[in-house]
Amino acid sequence: MEFLINIIRGINSVVGNYGWSMVLFTLLVRLVLFPFDYKSRVGMRKMTALQPKMAELQRKYGKDQAKYNQKVSEMYKKEGASPMSGCLPMLLSYPLLIIMWNAMRAFANEQVVRQVVEILQHPETMPVLDSWLWIKNLWMPDSPFSSALVDLNTLRQVPTDVWSKLLNAETLQQIAALHPGLASLTMDSFAQSELAATIQLLHSTLEQTAVYQQAAGGLPGWTNIPVLFTTVSIMKEYNGLLILPILSAVSQFAMTAILGNTQPAPAANDAAQQTQQSTSNFMKWFFPIFSLWICLSYNGAFALYWVTSNLIMMISTFSINKFLDSKDKQNNTTVNGEASIK
Repeated sequence: MEFLINIIRGINSVVGNYGWSMVLFTLLVRLVLFPFDYKSRVGMRKMTALQPKMAELQRKYGKDQAKYNQKVSEMYKKEGASPMSGCLPMLLSYPLLIIMWNAMRAFANEQVVRQVVEILQHPETMPVLDSWLWIKNLWMPDSPFSSALVDLNTLRQVPTDVWSKLLNAETLQQIAALHPGLASLTMDSFAQSELAATIQLLHSTLEQTAVYQQAAGGLPGWTNIPVLFTTVSIMKEYNGLLILPILSAVSQFAMTAILGNTQPAPAANDAAQQTQQSTSNFMKWFFPIFSLWICLSYNGAFALYWVTSNLIMMISTFSINKFLDSKDKQNNTTVNGEASIK
């Protein structure tokens, strides 16, 4: 996980913006996974080409399920095909998603702590936030219902080890000199047993700083805007426009639909393919909902990674299919040409 974070930091040292660094990092990840995507597309085409043979096996052995399964298994082995080939990209993406989720969480937590310390050390000065296009702070959710500045819910997600890693006694003394209410804080205050009370104290202090008061226009920091026949409350210093969460759901739905459309229809008596089809139908709806939820509740940097990954994968799938179509057409032309010569 630290390895991935160091790669992102390295890209950012050249690009100078964490948003574009995430885009380039995602492109790098998809390039690494490209050979697996290509192999998966080839495997699904093999399965499609085998459908006539499977129909013939079903006609011959359909009444004997054990015999039918044996013949299908033998055919798969002979042709080098696999009924699970269509699930390979998702099976690869899921563990990578978990790894990236953990990496982004660790990295975002570090950035959150740095922003808190910066504001407490300079309570009159707005900190320099890591922005990207319409997002004011990449380490907060892309949402008009989320503040650009760190809120209490985000602070509660930061574990003890991150505070211990980025804070020291000297820093706490400097902060206490500016904020008497934090005079009792020590490194022991960030132990797990006292962390909840410490976080509440830190957030209360942040809300009293000039930076937070100015951003909120006076607490609680909400404003009402008219939408059709009602009003919606948003943060006065809101962080985003919900674009990435919505794009994550839309792109995920499109991606799962594309993968589903490229898979062959299962034979009536093929239990393995029937199970695979049912799984694909479930994932077609589950992953978009999951993407929307996670990008709504998590930071914009991770949402940017997920949307970019989906878009690149869609382009990759389209390009691979076009290449394989051209290759199949060329092979068919060659075969037909040889047949006519004979």
